[in-house]
Amino acid sequence: MSAAVTRARAARRAVTRITLAPLLLRSGVFLTALVGLVLAYPVELLRGQLLVVAPVVALLPAVGPRRIWPTVVALLTVGGWVLAIDGYDRPVALWRLFAVAAALYLSHTLCALVAVLPYDAVVDPALVLRWLLRAVAVLLGTAVLGVLLVELAGVGGAQGLQAVTVAGLVVAVLVTALLGWLLRRR
Repeated sequence: MSAAVTRARAARRAVTRITLAPLLLRSGVFLTALVGLVLAYPVELLRGQLLVVAPVVALLPAVGPRRIWPTVVALLTVGGWVLAIDGYDRPVALWRLFAVAAALYLSHTLCALVAVLPYDAVVDPALVLRWLLRAVAVLLGTAVLGVLLVELAGVGGAQGLQAVTVAGLVVAVLVTALLGWLLRRR
C-alpha cells in the first residue's frame, strides 16, 4: 500500500472521529490566521487573487498545527504588514497594528493548544476557557503597554523614538529574565 493511500485513510479516520472542542479550536486558528492576513496586506493586493489564496493559506495551520504552517503563516502576515507599510505607503494605524498583533498571538497560542490535542479528544470547556482568558490577559497587558510606549514616543519629539526603543528593549530583557528565573525555579 502506498504512502498516499495510508495518509488518505488516516485523514478520513481523523475527520470521522473529530470531536467538537478540537474542531472549534481549529476553526479559531483558521479565523485568527485569516484575520491577520487580511488586515496585514494592502487592499490593492486583496482585490486580486490574494483574496482567494488567503483562506487556503489560513487553513494550513488549522490542519497542521504541529508542522511548519503556523510559522509560515505568521511570516506571511508580517511580510504583508511590511509590504503594506513600505511598499504601499500605508500609514501605521494603531488599531490595525494591535489587531494584527492580536491575531498573530491568538493564532500562535491556539496552534499550541491544538497541537497537543488529538482530533478525538474530549476536552473540559473550563480548560479552553482558562486558556483563552490567559491569552486575553496577555493581549490586554500588551495593548496597555503598547499605548503607553506610543505615547512616550510623542513626548520627546525625535528623541522620543529613541526613548521608546530603549524602553522596549528594557521590557524585553526584563521579560526574558523573568521567564528564565521562572524556568530555573521549577
